[in-house]
Amino acid sequence: MNIFKLLEDKIIKALITVGAPADTPAMVRQSTRANFGDYQCNAVMAAAKKMGRNPRDVAQEVINHLELDGIAEKTEIAGPGFINIYLKSTWLASNLQNMVTDARAGVPVAEKKTIVVDYSAPNVAKEMHVGNLRSTIIGDASVRTLEFLGHKVIRQNHLGDWGTQFGMLIAHLEELEKENQEALSMELSDLETFYRTAKQRFDEDPDFSEKARNYVVELQSGDEYCLKLWKKLVDVTLAHNQESYNRLNVSLTPADVMGESAYNDNLPVIIKELGEKGLLTEDQGAQVVFLDEFKNKQGDPMGVIVQKSDGGFLYTTTDLAAIRHRCHTLNADRVLYYVDERQGQHFKQIFAIARKAGFASEHTELEHHAFGMMLGKDGKPFKTRSGGTIKLSDLLDEAEERAARVIAAKSANLDEEQKVRVIKAIAMGSVKYADLAKKRTSDYMFDWDNMLSFEGNTAPYLMYAYTRIQSIFRKAGITERDLQGKINITDPAERELALTLSQFSETLDAIAREGMPHQLCAYLYELAGGFMKFYEACPVNKAGVAEDVRISRLLICSVTACVLKLGLDLLGIETVEEM
Repeated sequence: MNIFKLLEDKIIKALITVGAPADTPAMVRQSTRANFGDYQCNAVMAAAKKMGRNPRDVAQEVINHLELDGIAEKTEIAGPGFINIYLKSTWLASNLQNMVTDARAGVPVAEKKTIVVDYSAPNVAKEMHVGNLRSTIIGDASVRTLEFLGHKVIRQNHLGDWGTQFGMLIAHLEELEKENQEALSMELSDLETFYRTAKQRFDEDPDFSEKARNYVVELQSGDEYCLKLWKKLVDVTLAHNQESYNRLNVSLTPADVMGESAYNDNLPVIIKELGEKGLLTEDQGAQVVFLDEFKNKQGDPMGVIVQKSDGGFLYTTTDLAAIRHRCHTLNADRVLYYVDERQGQHFKQIFAIARKAGFASEHTELEHHAFGMMLGKDGKPFKTRSGGTIKLSDLLDEAEERAARVIAAKSANLDEEQKVRVIKAIAMGSVKYADLAKKRTSDYMFDWDNMLSFEGNTAPYLMYAYTRIQSIFRKAGITERDLQGKINITDPAERELALTLSQFSETLDAIAREGMPHQLCAYLYELAGGFMKFYEACPVNKAGVAEDVRISRLLICSVTACVLKLGLDLLGIETVEEM
């Protein structure tokens, strides 16, 4: 249950009863919760201003009409017209009791929408690198959350698998196949070397570059031989990518790939329909859409090229075709793009063109969920010491090496099989959480020491909190599924933890709405901290604890473990039972 939505609905009903204006619901939804009471509404002042009345008088009338029997211990007016609501401990306990046997931890299923999510999007014949990381893991946390809430989520891995560079790649692949299979296997096992060698040949060998240009034309004309070699490059790349996805516990599969090539046949149709809508202008032989919403430095409408003077198409054209497919074929209610913030203007422009051309359905929301850059400790884009791009596989290897050293120093009681599992979980979880815990729209600094720490807002800290709960149950000699009893909340630490647990549903609703996984990270960190306070203040297995109190506290532990595990899973982070 989203307890704050419940309170908001009741306040909205009371405000409307006392004559508040029609936009009252929006004002209440934007209310700020503060450290006064369990919930604070500050929307009454704005409503009273529109009503031309004294805010405290309106607040009192709202309280008089609030239907909070059995829910609130008390309500009070504070300051110029805030309403503070204090919840009953018995009601919080009842809410927690309902979560005990609920695998969804009290989170209701949302009204189902079809949501297309565009994320990851690496390029063919290139290794995934750290620049692909943010899109991949932020997008994956989003789709996991949306699916958990009950939406139909369609993953779209918009693979960069088309373009002029494929002429040189096909030409180089052809030469390697003629040489020997060993040379071919070696180069394809390191895609960066393969791409770099092909580019060098293209730049230095005129015969090779001429062949490459011819192969581009033949590929785009549907030549079977070129398509065969092109598909081999795509398949090798997908295999490399899937290894990284599997290591990172990312839910993308080859079935989710919808590369640029998939839209190739539709690009002439896009140009035709833009022309029919009167949106095209020929400018120096190119087809351009001019947008009044965007001005250049001279104040003139900015032009967006959709077809070059030589007849070639651009990323913009492909993106328009993708929007058209997602809206009219996949019937999306929302389309979310997890793409670098530097592409912000590009997306604003293609969204505007898509609306004007009718490629985007009227009911479909188009959302660019931009993200900042990963920086090194020097505050510059994260690179190797020599200034090169860091391969994602190398980063993950180093994460496991560092995690192994941490576990060797902390977990001598684990057997070898357990150590392998824990090392992998901590390594991948730490890399992902360090990114996810930062606000999506901000740059963040990559720091090995911080991300692998067992203190602070880190994956190891949250994973340790979960394993501590499991150790409590092992010491108690009972499993969570065998627990029977009633939750009673008497201690302030129990109440604080219960209130935090009751906010899980609201947190997921916010992530579904805004695509900001750091909100879930902040929530889980607060929850883990609340549990640690509870653990210190409220003994569970200590001698002398009454049996009914012990069972109640074990039930609270059970709900906490369920929410921690669910929350980490929605971030794509695996938990372990011992650490």
